[in-house]
Amino acid sequence: MCSKRHLLIFFFSTIVCSIQSLSALEAYRGTIIHFLEDPTLNIKNSYEYLEDGLLIVDNGKVVSLGYAKDIISQVPEGTEIHEYDKNKLIIPGFIDTHIHFPQTGMIASYGEQLLEWLNKYTFPHEKRFFDKGYSKKIATIFTDELLRNGTTSALVFASHSKESVEALFEVAESRNMRIISGNALGDRNLPDYLIKPLDTAENETRELIKKWHGHGRLLYAITPRFAPTSTEAQLKMIGALLEEHPDVYMHTHLSECMDEVMWVKNLFPWSKNYLDVYNQFGLVRPRSVFAHSIHISDDEINLLADAKASVSFCPTSNFFLGSGLFKWRQCRNANLLIGIGTDVGAGTSFSMLHTLGAGYKVSQLQGDKMNPLEAFYHLTLGGARALYIDQLVGNFEVGKEADFVVLDMCPTPLMAFRFEECSELIDRLFLLMILGDDRNIFETYIFGKQQYKKAEA
Repeated sequence: MCSKRHLLIFFFSTIVCSIQSLSALEAYRGTIIHFLEDPTLNIKNSYEYLEDGLLIVDNGKVVSLGYAKDIISQVPEGTEIHEYDKNKLIIPGFIDTHIHFPQTGMIASYGEQLLEWLNKYTFPHEKRFFDKGYSKKIATIFTDELLRNGTTSALVFASHSKESVEALFEVAESRNMRIISGNALGDRNLPDYLIKPLDTAENETRELIKKWHGHGRLLYAITPRFAPTSTEAQLKMIGALLEEHPDVYMHTHLSECMDEVMWVKNLFPWSKNYLDVYNQFGLVRPRSVFAHSIHISDDEINLLADAKASVSFCPTSNFFLGSGLFKWRQCRNANLLIGIGTDVGAGTSFSMLHTLGAGYKVSQLQGDKMNPLEAFYHLTLGGARALYIDQLVGNFEVGKEADFVVLDMCPTPLMAFRFEECSELIDRLFLLMILGDDRNIFETYIFGKQQYKKAEA
């Protein structure tokens, strides 16, 4: 009698667990694209494009992807299937490889180039981020904007305050976003209110790494602002921390404008070039991301590629500050890891689609043309590879985290007209990268959960 009772309990428990498991399963049917490889290596086999595809997600991860007719039988009866019309496109979430959350409130500040812009706008504004309440307010606005623009993962500069990092991570955690960030470091050539003693900076960095690195979907980046604001002692300390924590990131700026390059030459007269300053202290390595990298030599490009470090191409910022033109094709030909960055607030839009359009213009100005497939690869899987998170996100391979965006291809009369005129995939993607912006973002999903839906007009 007892064994039968236990058998019944086990039977009903199994049914309850099965129902709970089924309730976590969701499916998304429509036009789907994702990348499997870099299109410049083998364009025909670099992506999957399913005009009537089905993406199946369970507990935040991809469990199946294919043509709907082939895998619809895998969806249990009663499972919700989200169906999208032919004007929608399901694509992995966008990955922003360089952006400043404290500069959200100073986007579109008028009339200066980099060094003047920092002194006139950036540094005074960042003083406010020692206030945890203010930091959290801006972090909320910042993550709202990321989601509204289809960005699901980002490498983010915080300010020089521990409070700013804590606020960003807390807000990101509440939304289950994959965010990499860290406390900005600098011990010279900054206003006094942003400078911290070396031991204080080191202790805070250790505390933040211990608390946040690998906590949920959050990762830590040791973040020297740029070489001119670090003494050799601080760069040595950062190199030692990276040796101690090899899976932590290093995020900084490199060769954004010529005045900055000359400043570095004067501050570090022993260096062969700007990148050599970082390299001499062990900062050029995998998981090191160098924003801008405009005025870099062939030797620097080769060193970055050999070290498996990454660069972030930030075209709207480079145009806005008049910094210069990134050597897109030269870096691509060197097999350098490249991500796309909005670089808000010098960047002029949170939209990665808008940023791609600016990137295309950079390539055109150098006698090249950025292929739309190449561009969207870098927005998704290529960006994930640049941040060493491609084992987690970047495409719809089984087991990966289900971060994705549903794009509306026809949010305006003009785009609707052009969409109907474009019969080829490459033309429709090009339409998105030239005319696209936040209006194209219909829904944003984080770990299989909808975190943004465009309001009905």
